[in-house]
Amino acid sequence: MILGIDTSVGTAVAVVEADGVVLAEASSANPLGHAEVIGELLQTVLGTARADAPLGHAGAGTPGERLEITAVAAGMGPGPFTGLRVGIAAARTFALGRGIPVVPVVSHDAAALGILLDQALAGETDAERFAIVTDARRRELAYTVYDGMDDDGLPVRVTEPALTPRDEIDTVLAGLGAERRDTTAVSAAMVALVAARSLAAGREVGPRDALYLRSPDVTISAGPKKVGV
Repeated sequence: MILGIDTSVGTAVAVVEADGVVLAEASSANPLGHAEVIGELLQTVLGTARADAPLGHAGAGTPGERLEITAVAAGMGPGPFTGLRVGIAAARTFALGRGIPVVPVVSHDAAALGILLDQALAGETDAERFAIVTDARRRELAYTVYDGMDDDGLPVRVTEPALTPRDEIDTVLAGLGAERRDTTAVSAAMVALVAARSLAAGREVGPRDALYLRSPDVTISAGPKKVGV
């Protein structure tokens, strides 16, 4: 079972089996307050997953036992600095405590996989190229363009995550031939499923560092200021 955590937009947590069965999922749409809610969301999904885990899994149906999580999928963004740090820190801390790996996932990949699975269920075999678009604040949007799934069941990135001014996004996407898909929530279950499929394929599809896409506001000091006499 894989624990998925994403704080690139709101805050989302889920426990998913490797085959995609969602045992528990909880989220908060608030783009702020990640640190205030993530502990409660983790407690909720772990408790629910423990109760709903199939027989044979460690902790199944036994409230006092530890749930057998085998990996933690961490949404690495793109997203704002503070929000991403909360989710990534939670994922790494949980994994360290259990002695299990962290699997990095591009948050836009998770959103794209959700759309592609919905299209497959609807029988849309000739779906058009599309772009996941999220609010990057400061009058900018983050986008990643996708074109179907590969043989491992993972979204195919046409572009890497990038920033563009809000009023230029439609022009940029038109040039890339991509349909715009504004995204206000990232499913932690899809984050976990991307991780499960990448593990099964022996691939690492996400970066080890957070995807901030812009330089930090704080810079290293160049040294003490010179004071004239």
